[in-house]
Amino acid sequence: MKALVYTGPESLALREVPDPVAGPGETLVGIRHSGICGSDMHAFLGHDERRPAPLILGHEASGLVIGGPDDGRRVTINPLVTCGTCPACRAGKTNLCASRQIISMPPRDGAFAELVAIPTRNLVHLPDDADLAQAALTEPLACGWHGVRLGLAALAQEARDTRAVVLGGGAIGLGAALSLAARGALDITLVEPNTARRATLDRQPQFRTAQTLPDGAFDLVIDGVGLAATRSSACAAVRPGGMIVHIGLGEASGGLDVRRMTLQEITFIGTYTYTAQDFRDTAQAIFDRRFGALDWVESRSLEGGAAAFDDIRAGRTAAPKIMLTP
Repeated sequence: MKALVYTGPESLALREVPDPVAGPGETLVGIRHSGICGSDMHAFLGHDERRPAPLILGHEASGLVIGGPDDGRRVTINPLVTCGTCPACRAGKTNLCASRQIISMPPRDGAFAELVAIPTRNLVHLPDDADLAQAALTEPLACGWHGVRLGLAALAQEARDTRAVVLGGGAIGLGAALSLAARGALDITLVEPNTARRATLDRQPQFRTAQTLPDGAFDLVIDGVGLAATRSSACAAVRPGGMIVHIGLGEASGGLDVRRMTLQEITFIGTYTYTAQDFRDTAQAIFDRRFGALDWVESRSLEGGAAAFDDIRAGRTAAPKIMLTP
């Protein structure tokens, strides 16, 4: 099969590689759409020791089942593979499974390829009227959905009464803003400094955009970037007794004003991916069109994948998400 292979820092190559083999309890999926994630970019730049070269990246995907009783069935893929039996899994917190794996990280190759093998339980079937490209957005949107769910629950106030700001207009931040709106929030600001991307986001009616952080204190601040600078901004923007939800993985440390967080009883929640139920709920919200038009995706061929990574790095793309199509 064809695959876009990460071969070393800032290097990707289109190669012919062996087809994956579905093991017991697994299904082979023919990939139709696969999104480029920030974690793929971190790996591409050589910043993620968990993703050593050579490796097929990509974990936001949809496609068609190949073989078996569901042959030809359209599906979106939950890329997080968990044991299902540990205490975290039994409690429904599958994202905290001690033995979790994810496609695009050894030992599992990712979805920038024509085929991927995945446990059958990780597939969500699409209704007949669902768009296959939009279904590939389930994974990044589920990250925001999960963070918003936890943040609102800990804040213990209605979404419609919550003043929220989201830092970062990539797919993670955008997904968080759309998830807030889908849950009933009315006062949402999305901060995105990139002018071209912000112009794309301005078409979304669920929130307002800003180039820099607005004045005032927010009940809920969601950091979809995860840099020291954005963590510092989050600490400054949240009201006393408010909530910071941290989703982004840009940098490992720095930026937290622990003194202010302590004196003002500010809650900080780190969130990782989503539970299996969050993923299913996000997919259903897409099918029900609760996220709006989802018209902010750019599609490119797998052959153009290396150029897409270069464009994202250079800030030359206005789209919050680029999808690769094998």
